[in-house]
Amino acid sequence: MNKKKELAKNTFIILAGKVSTQMITFFMLPLYTSYLLTEEYGLVDLITTYVTLIIPIITLDTEMAMFRFLIERRKDKKETKKLLANNFSYLLIALSIFTVFYLIVVQFFTIPFKYLILLDIIICVLSSNFLQIARGMGRNTVYSIGCIVTGLSIVALNILFIVFLGWGAFGMLLGTALGNFICDIYLFITLKLYKNLTFKYNDKALIKSMLKYSIPLVPSTLGWWIINISDKTIISIFLGVAFNGIYAVANKFATIFSSLLNIFNLSWGESASLHINDSDRNKFFSDVFNTIFKLFASLGLGIIACMPFIFPILINSRYNDAYNYIPILILGICFNVLLILYNGVYIAKKLTKQVANTTIIGAIVNVVVNLVFVKFIGLYAAAISTATSCCVMTLYRHFDSKKYIKIQYDKKSFISAFVLFILVMLTYYYRNIYLQLISLIIVIIYAYLTNRKLLKNFSKSFLNKLIKRNV
Repeated sequence: MNKKKELAKNTFIILAGKVSTQMITFFMLPLYTSYLLTEEYGLVDLITTYVTLIIPIITLDTEMAMFRFLIERRKDKKETKKLLANNFSYLLIALSIFTVFYLIVVQFFTIPFKYLILLDIIICVLSSNFLQIARGMGRNTVYSIGCIVTGLSIVALNILFIVFLGWGAFGMLLGTALGNFICDIYLFITLKLYKNLTFKYNDKALIKSMLKYSIPLVPSTLGWWIINISDKTIISIFLGVAFNGIYAVANKFATIFSSLLNIFNLSWGESASLHINDSDRNKFFSDVFNTIFKLFASLGLGIIACMPFIFPILINSRYNDAYNYIPILILGICFNVLLILYNGVYIAKKLTKQVANTTIIGAIVNVVVNLVFVKFIGLYAAAISTATSCCVMTLYRHFDSKKYIKIQYDKKSFISAFVLFILVMLTYYYRNIYLQLISLIIVIIYAYLTNRKLLKNFSKSFLNKLIKRNV
């Protein structure tokens, strides 16, 4: 299969699962903002963020090692079985140690929902691991269905717990944990992982090799956590938990955009790893970089331009202040487009230390900007610090990656996107409905003209498949 078609196919399969899940979750915002106080929503968001910190510390990011190692072994059943068996052995030991440690530590602190948090962590560790196993095996359809199962289950349970039973923040956390548990069961059965629950393939050298790959990713994961949690922690300390609820709503729109980017990243990591040593790699990587930047720049501009029209419909009036911070957060995600593209190069070359170094630099920048400006500009400091840290990391990786691959950039696309971002953000904050409508029309035209070749190829491919199916 053609490399670009292979990347497009994998992206589309993962997209089907992830987008449906994210859209379902996104349209739950009116429910959350109506039934949860800003303090409750802020607390749940803070707990969820801390859970994401703890998971890579427990696993040492071995789920990512599973994905990368399975790519090279997916055609060898014996090696795959050996890898899975050692993975489960490691997880069992890691989760047992963590559970004992957690139960001792929480006795000395007042932590809301502390036992529910433990349950959520264990379930999320397993779901994260199982999902990466599905990707490593090349079972992207199973991965996609697993994401849909998770999303639908969480939504159904949240409606039950929050609306009908009135359990508030507790109900939202419980619904998330049980939704992920249902996904665990689906993946465990579908991938037949129960066949690999054995200790007879114990291989310390293999586990060391996996840890050698995954451990350098932990500082990178922690760096991203710091970028996310520093905003929320500093907001909670200096401004209050209620402000964190407002920021969480603003960030939810950026998260939807970021999730779309992460979907591409899932398939991009696989394609980059498979083709990093090809003779035409520079052309392939350059084409992907330019195409994806134009696509996601258009999406980012589209979200900002649409926001004046959809925000009042989706969000309860008590969260109105969240409107102010959305464009800055979207801009940060646009920097992340290039950041993730460079990340694919590092993962393909197994240069996980470089991934960690750049992310740590970004985390430091984020914390410093946050602390310096939060007292003067409030929540704007959190949004600006996120965008600034993403920009710094992108610039660092841009120059560093030249040692490994040569990218030819479409400079006109970068300049036009930059100019249009300025225009759209000016009309966004000026709040004149007619200017905002004109801005939206310009963005639609720009998006079509910039991506018409991609849209034409996609339409042609889709029609060809439809004709073949009906013949």
